[in-house]
Parts: sequence; structure tokens; C-alpha cells
Amino acid sequence: MTAEPPSTTREIHLVTAPEQLPGADHLSVVETSLPLPGPGQVVVRNQYFLVFPGLRTLIGGEAKDVPLPSVRVGDALFGPAVGEVVAAGPGSGLRPGDKVTHLLGWREHALLAATDCAPLDDALPDPVAYLSSGVAAYAGLTRLAGVRPHDTVLVTGAAGAVGSLAGQVARLLGAGRVIGTTRSPHKADRLRTELGYDAVVVPGTAPFAERLAAAAPDGIDVLLDTVGGEQLTSAVRAARRGARFALVGTLSGQLSPEPDSDGASAPAEIDTFRIITLGITLRGFSSADLSQSTDEWNKRFGDWLRSGEMVFPHVRIPGIDRAPGALQELIEGRHTGTVVVELPQR
Repeated sequence: MTAEPPSTTREIHLVTAPEQLPGADHLSVVETSLPLPGPGQVVVRNQYFLVFPGLRTLIGGEAKDVPLPSVRVGDALFGPAVGEVVAAGPGSGLRPGDKVTHLLGWREHALLAATDCAPLDDALPDPVAYLSSGVAAYAGLTRLAGVRPHDTVLVTGAAGAVGSLAGQVARLLGAGRVIGTTRSPHKADRLRTELGYDAVVVPGTAPFAERLAAAAPDGIDVLLDTVGGEQLTSAVRAARRGARFALVGTLSGQLSPEPDSDGASAPAEIDTFRIITLGITLRGFSSADLSQSTDEWNKRFGDWLRSGEMVFPHVRIPGIDRAPGALQELIEGRHTGTVVVELPQR
């Protein structure tokens, strides 16, 4: 060990179980001891960590078949983070000063195995960009749906962490028309003027299917779906022959305020007759797609950012004391793009 970390640190804990959506009052900043790293371990001082809607599912209860554990009362939250190694145990292979990503966000310092860290390279111009969810958009549009020149692409939840990048990616891949959905007219303006969308469907008096049909009168070739529910149902109705659907999120279930919702399901009524007769394919995003696409995405994302062909919409919320409120703000849809908590470096 080449440096000594602080003896205590602060973490965000779940202190009461929410009956519906989690809010700031269900979370608390807790001071806890920070052991020295043992063999093969490191202590990382976090610089940024991601606020993401999947936490609602992990907090919500008994989600099955997901690769992450549930968060119980008394547990610290977790998720993607970027930080700097401040102490390294023997045999860790890392040194103080190394920049890494890992999954123990929602705390100022993380003690973890060095094998659970990924050293940062210089593929991206800003370390916070490593917390983007763009790989889901990229893999969905390339590996799952295979965007082709002149395709009409629909992205649901277009103002979120995935969708705010997906419209730009679709455009760079050659899509002819890109349509998004969002709950906010204000966000719709930004999606059209800055983030690659030709048209945006927002809530209104007409049924969603009618509003989508007006935005895509000739139908859609590709769907990148982060919402599910009614929007997925309507996308099937709008699909052209041979349409390809990439399902990468379930915000309609994760962010549902209904009393019987635990964030672990997103039911949608699908016209299977139409799926069959039009030859529509539906593929779900998996951890394999993530691992196989990350390096390629980082390379292209970095090139696009440096050339100015793409922007990374994100919000930095300063200080761990504001982290509980940041999750509530995300759930309420107050921000566009990726939401991160930025920790002061002392």
C-alpha cells in the first residue's frame, strides 16, 4: 500500500422502504468506517457517480433475472462511478493516481477488488462521459436493429440518458428521419434543435397512437424503445414490413407511480398477428451486447465528441448531500440526458 486513505467516508443508504416511488426522504447520507485495502484491493475516491432509473427497480422489491442485487433497508446504493485510486493493497496492479470506473458509486470512497475496476483510457475527452448510457443506444441501433440508410427511426424516452444520445447516433448512422417521444414540450424543443430529432411526440388530447401516426405517416423501420407500455404497443401499429425493434429500457414500469408497481415489470399489449405478418423482429438488450459494444462505442463516441458531430447532454449535481434529491429529480423527469453527482476533490 503506497498511500493511506481516510478512516471514514460517507455513503447514501436506503433508510426506509418506499411504498411507491423512492424519494429523497427514503435515503440518507451516512458516515461509515473505511478499512484499509487488503491484498488485491484498492480504495477509490469517487469523482462522479451515475443517477439511473434502474435503481427504482432494485429498491422496489423482488426483481428477478436481473444481474444486480436488490437494495434493502440499511444498504448503501450502488451504480457506475468514475474515480481515482488513492490507496492500493499488495498485488492489486493499480497505483494511486490511476483513474478507473467501477460499480460502487453513491459514496465518497469505495473499497473494492482491483479486478472490479476498469482503468480509464483516453478514448473520451471528459472522464464523466464514461458514465454515459450511450452504449445501449449504440448497440441497440447497430447490433440489435441494424439501422440502414434512409430508415425512419423512433426513439421512445428521447430526453433520457439513452434517448438524448440515440437520436444523434441514428442520424450519424444514416437514418433518414428520426422521431422521439417525451413527456415535456420544453424538452421536445431541445430534442429538435440540438439532439438530432426531426419530430417529437409529446402528450396531448389525442391518443398516443394517433400522434405517432401523424409524426410518422409512412410508418417506422426501427424502434429503440426505452419506455415499453403504450408506446411499444403503438410502435407495433406504426411498423413497416421488416421493422426491427431494439428494446433497451422499461421506464413505463420503472417510473410508474401506481401502488401495485414495484418497477420490475412493464406490461404492453402487442399485436402478434401484425408482428408475424409484417416480419417484425424484437430483440432485448443484454449484458452480452453491452460487453461486446463498449470499446467500439467509446472509440466512436470520443471521435464524434472531438469532431463536434455529437454532444453529450448531461447534468452535474454537486455534492453527496444532494444525491438523494438527485434521484427524486430524475424520477420526476426534471433533467435532460445523463444525470451524475459530482463530488468535490479534497
